[in-house]
Amino acid sequence: MRKRTMLMMVLLTVLYVANLHAQRIPWADSTIVTKHEVTVKGQRFGYTATTGTQPVWDEEGKPIAAVHYTYYERNDVKDRDARPLVISFNGGPGSGSVWMHIAYTGPRLLNIDDEGYPLQPYGIKENPYSILDVADIVFVDPINTGYSRILDKNADRKQFFGTNADIKYLAEWLNTFVSRTNRWPSPKYLIGESYGTTRVSGLALELQNAQWMYLNGVILVSPTDLGIDRGTALEKALRWPYYAATAWFHKALPADLQQKDLTDMLPEVEEFTMNELIPAIAKGGSLPQAEREQIAAKMARYSGISQKVILQHNFDITTSFFWKELLRDRGYNVGRLDSRYLGIDFKEGGERPDYAAELTSWLHSFTPAINYYYKNHLNYQTDVKYNMFGPVHPWDRSNDNTGLNLRQAMAQNPYLHVMVQSGYYDGACDYFNAKYNLWQMDPSGKLLDRTSFKGYRSGHMMYLRKQDLETANEDIREFIKNSTPAKGQPAKY
Repeated sequence: MRKRTMLMMVLLTVLYVANLHAQRIPWADSTIVTKHEVTVKGQRFGYTATTGTQPVWDEEGKPIAAVHYTYYERNDVKDRDARPLVISFNGGPGSGSVWMHIAYTGPRLLNIDDEGYPLQPYGIKENPYSILDVADIVFVDPINTGYSRILDKNADRKQFFGTNADIKYLAEWLNTFVSRTNRWPSPKYLIGESYGTTRVSGLALELQNAQWMYLNGVILVSPTDLGIDRGTALEKALRWPYYAATAWFHKALPADLQQKDLTDMLPEVEEFTMNELIPAIAKGGSLPQAEREQIAAKMARYSGISQKVILQHNFDITTSFFWKELLRDRGYNVGRLDSRYLGIDFKEGGERPDYAAELTSWLHSFTPAINYYYKNHLNYQTDVKYNMFGPVHPWDRSNDNTGLNLRQAMAQNPYLHVMVQSGYYDGACDYFNAKYNLWQMDPSGKLLDRTSFKGYRSGHMMYLRKQDLETANEDIREFIKNSTPAKGQPAKY
């Protein structure tokens, strides 16, 4: 009887291991190391890529989740302590780090044309604009994104899927990562895109207060509202400079505005938005009819939307309606995340586009490329699906005012600088709302000399456009240079 029991246990163990092998679930703790070379800004150098998983532990020290990451180190560095480390997150909140990884700052690029449209055959090439020449980079996939997964089926999902839960476990995870890689002395930077800006803004303070890890910089790429309240009038008005930029791109503005360059035209619209449109919307029904007509005429002039339609909507032209309406007469809608992209709906009527033309194009480009890259370049062999967008809902968004968390981190840490990067044609996280974030994060203006804004002639992922890829990476280099003080130089308020 005892032998039979032992035999059954052995059999069950074999079946369990075989099942794990068949599924190839990412182990809680694993690394694959490969060696490569890249030419950046005309200089050829070698680098080491480490990709794998690092655990998230429960209070008893049991691994309950595996966070996948990819870490790039330049090889010929003599003083690793002085070399900056850039920690990169994307958004969603259920998105993997794929976007900036193989299209922006990493050493390899996916195969797209100069404006960001997909090309076949799919593939990967060197990134001559990568910031790996000046900083090491780690790309992190939060739980259920990329190859990261919950390992304990009994684990409470609430400890991962929410603004503050996300920040808390990732701060713990980063503490372990920095310790394992011996990067505590290094100047450290967070870069986040889209919801990733909510994440890194909160992480800046959490790392300081809970992990005693102080940063030199935070880069916000296409930032969300960061929990900063707009109110009704502001929400309706702040979209207008983005509308003007999009209409300018599609040549839907009056001739005198079209003849101006984009960045020469936009200040006029920004001034109108702040000084005339916001007060007019705030007045509501008390606004005199003559003034109402005058404001609507200017709104039409700056947006490509007719005065009649604007009045019919009581000045409230939502982004989804704008995407549908702007080129309705031409038979197209414009993209949400990048309004340079065009979509074709089932019918021209309606209030919103049928689909996101730009996201469809991007998934077309990125999904084959990232799967190919991990298997063939980084030798990461797994049958686990790479989640471009993973199941992370319901997501708890309570207490998500991370913009004020970032301000508090800056107030406490005089070394901490912030740079915003925005595309003028981004309709999801538009550039003028990104500027508004900076104004309201620090209404006193005392931190102004440590903040900067950069705008680009593309959309949410401005780096997909080759010219902006080069410029935006150069802006990051300059930001790192300016926020990394010389050895022994104190930071003062």
